[in-house]
Amino acid sequence: MDIRKTDFLTTLDDRAAAIVDACSRCGKCVEVCPMPGLTGIDASEPGKIVSGVLEILQTGQGPEASARWADVCSGSGHCISACNDGVNPRFMLSLARRVLSKTKPEDDRRDKGKKDFRAMSRGVRVLSRLQLPPELMARLNPSSHPERDEAPDLVFYTGCNMLKTPHIGLLCLDVLESLGVSYEVYGGPANCCGVLQWRPGDDANAGRQAYKTVERFAETKTSEVLSWCPTCQIQFSELSLPSYGSAGAPVFDMTMFPVYLERRLAELKPLMTHPVKKRVALHEHAGGLGVMEAVKTLLSAIPGLELVDLDLPQVGYHLTALRAVPDFKRKLVARELKLAEEAGVTTLAGIYHSDHRELVGHESEWSFEIINYMELIGESMGLYREDVFKRLKAMRDVDAILAETAAMIETHGLDPEEVREVILADIVGDQSLPIDRREHAAILES
Repeated sequence: MDIRKTDFLTTLDDRAAAIVDACSRCGKCVEVCPMPGLTGIDASEPGKIVSGVLEILQTGQGPEASARWADVCSGSGHCISACNDGVNPRFMLSLARRVLSKTKPEDDRRDKGKKDFRAMSRGVRVLSRLQLPPELMARLNPSSHPERDEAPDLVFYTGCNMLKTPHIGLLCLDVLESLGVSYEVYGGPANCCGVLQWRPGDDANAGRQAYKTVERFAETKTSEVLSWCPTCQIQFSELSLPSYGSAGAPVFDMTMFPVYLERRLAELKPLMTHPVKKRVALHEHAGGLGVMEAVKTLLSAIPGLELVDLDLPQVGYHLTALRAVPDFKRKLVARELKLAEEAGVTTLAGIYHSDHRELVGHESEWSFEIINYMELIGESMGLYREDVFKRLKAMRDVDAILAETAAMIETHGLDPEEVREVILADIVGDQSLPIDRREHAAILES
């Protein structure tokens, strides 16, 4: 028997019981949550919604409104600061979804996790290789760790899907090297956080995958892991690490990358000497991770750069977290693009890799550039990495992209037919809001 598996599942049950005991059923988490209003959940009695969630944790079933609230959670994190009972309601809802998933056959849950993991792995493997030659792939390759006599200052954890937009990761490494930081890179499917197994309810395999990754981090003997992906940060910091800690926690802190850079701003600022005369709006999200505040502080330190607030609602910790409200998601992005143009910005800067893949497809239709915020930091430091993903996405044609990447396909020995399928699914077909801006008016009016 896998002891780690047993420990993981047992700790989840124990933590759920602790939440049931600690929660006062006040309903403040429901009151600040944006999702009931967006999904039509009657939250007129917020305490009853919370009581229903606790009932689910205790018995495996509960009121429909409570189950629905758990299902549509977008991870905005407003609930965490609203709670006075020491409970993390976002984690509480994650545990409720775990319980509710048990109504589905275990084989179905496991098969769904495997299917999603295989699709993600293929997309990451192919898209990263379409963009990077072998020598640059090696910099982001978790199998190419250097031999060290001492522990690195930190581990840079890319997560999985950031490797679909690898210029962002390379810029992060360039900045770390400019700061004189020693690091090792971990990420990719071999070092997954387990979320793709967790979502359909394959909790045993989710824990097994996460624990393996935690142990790899711990083997470096580093004191800090920098995560890029907010999903990974939430998955580890709220789910896996506390459960792992019951058997002896590894000695490292896990920090979002921009939060770390903000902490090093006194050393970073003297390197940000190139004026960046741009009027910049941020594509913002909530999440309670300190990321938005850190990015604003970092960009405000760049000479010549002006930040513009578009005053949009912050719902979900990134765009893909809004899967339960696709119409709202499309309307949010359409409104953002319109407001950015009306505000006369030169630049719309995204924070996360998943949002970047959605947003950059729109650049050709608007009067401003669409980039990741790390490109602005890089520009201020004289660092540049081409956004090949954006260039390929702008082609909007599978055959054109195949022709453009033919040399990389040959260099990496990729199967052209598999590449075609990935391009269709992960570049051309991965667009929730129509690129043609003429179609946005009807979406905004709906």
